[in-house]
Amino acid sequence: MSITILVTYATRYGSTKETAEKIAGTLREFGFRVDLEPVREVHSLAGYQAIVLGAPIEIGRWHGDARRFLSENRRALAMMPVAVFALGPLHRDESEIREARGQFDKELAKFDWFKPAAIQVFVGRFDPTKLSFPASLFMGKIPASDEMDWEAIRVWAQELPGVLELEKASAGPVMHVI
Repeated sequence: MSITILVTYATRYGSTKETAEKIAGTLREFGFRVDLEPVREVHSLAGYQAIVLGAPIEIGRWHGDARRFLSENRRALAMMPVAVFALGPLHRDESEIREARGQFDKELAKFDWFKPAAIQVFVGRFDPTKLSFPASLFMGKIPASDEMDWEAIRVWAQELPGVLELEKASAGPVMHVI
């Protein structure tokens, strides 16, 4: 049986999409079939054996599209393994990461039925030139920051098959010979 995983994401400025792409690519290296879709474009979870859902945390809240996805797909998500991630802190500062994880845990606690197999917070990116009004008034003077840890994202993705209790499609990464 071929295992198909949905990696879905909500994003405002693109860094969560990039993170989801990295996760999807890593899972494909292990031989899994992976669909990568924005949350707003997912209309059914039929045919998937696992879900990876990611979205940013902004001003203490997880992106509304991710919260809506959980609510609208409650029955299906309760019957399969799910991993969730958030981008939140802007720096690799332990206190910022702990604060973002606390905010994320608080958001997930609103869904008392939801028991994800894996929860992760990654450092994100901030580009004040991408802000729209009125956020640009409040946050436009904050300096740009990009401390995304692509290796940490890749390592987390490599651990997902075991955490999600999926049979690996292969014993390890698929080697492509050119």
